[in-house]
Amino acid sequence: MTGTATLAEIAREAGVSAPTVSKVLNGRADVAPATRERVEELLRRHGYRRRRATGHAAPLLELVFHELESPWAMEVIRGVENVVREAGLSVVLSESSGRLSPGQSWVDGVVARRPTGVVLVLSGLDRVQREQLTSRDIPFVVVDPAGDPGQEVPAVGATNWNGGLAATRHLLELGHRRIAVIAGPARMMCSRARVDGYRAALETAGVPFDPALVRDGDFHHEAGYRAGLELLRGPDRPTAVFTGNDLQALGLYQAARELGLRIPDDLSVVGFDDLPLARWVGPPLTTVRQPLTEMAEVATRMVLDLARGTRPSTLRVELATTLVERSSTAAPPVGR
Repeated sequence: MTGTATLAEIAREAGVSAPTVSKVLNGRADVAPATRERVEELLRRHGYRRRRATGHAAPLLELVFHELESPWAMEVIRGVENVVREAGLSVVLSESSGRLSPGQSWVDGVVARRPTGVVLVLSGLDRVQREQLTSRDIPFVVVDPAGDPGQEVPAVGATNWNGGLAATRHLLELGHRRIAVIAGPARMMCSRARVDGYRAALETAGVPFDPALVRDGDFHHEAGYRAGLELLRGPDRPTAVFTGNDLQALGLYQAARELGLRIPDDLSVVGFDDLPLARWVGPPLTTVRQPLTEMAEVATRMVLDLARGTRPSTLRVELATTLVERSSTAAPPVGR
């Protein structure tokens, strides 16, 4: 145990017995909510951290998603499984139902299960949740954090800014000047970085940024479809669109078909992620490859290192993105 107070001292200050504090630490349900809250506050205030004995952790890795609907999630699960299989661990899979932080019931469950570690995807933990896991010595790593997780939180991401830059530069080199973007959620760091890369490419090429060509999406097919209809119905429609992910690109494909536009003859499209489906749509999608499986593998190894007491050489890892050119991009139509 580290920190400025012992378990007995915390129990005395909380006005409860030491076994009650132990129940809170172990995630037991038979503690009154008000008592639990009081003990948790004292654990946070005193920076209490219990060191787990070797072999004390359950042979589990908690994998938490912002949401599980996307095939994107399968690439991450594959990467985690590649690592935990060798380590002899099982995976507990959960979803935060679109929330950027899992609910309190999830944290209580993790405390009770006492897993080897936690990997969070496109989400994060609030301060109280971080301190709850830290006080139980449960390591965690964030993959593609939604917001700034803080310098002390281990995180694995991709070069999203470079990816947005490469996608837009590719379209500019083909001759496009009226290039729209269908972004992801504005509250997510990865989405903002991709749009920033798009803007940087335009600025470098001397092409004015036009806010009318920007739409916020939510990384789902429907958002790409709705934004596509808005962008393509007007008389001064774009000749190319960079979408924040591949699913929104597929929605844009649907909108273009309904409006009688051909890809890439009338409209060029670039996605982001390089999911397996990008190779099989018609025409095959030019996209920015995000190494999702590799990101998950790196994050899982970091968690296992932390669980063994080994601090990673760096707490922030960014893996490279690469442009994958296929058949959905071409020079703009003559006269456009």
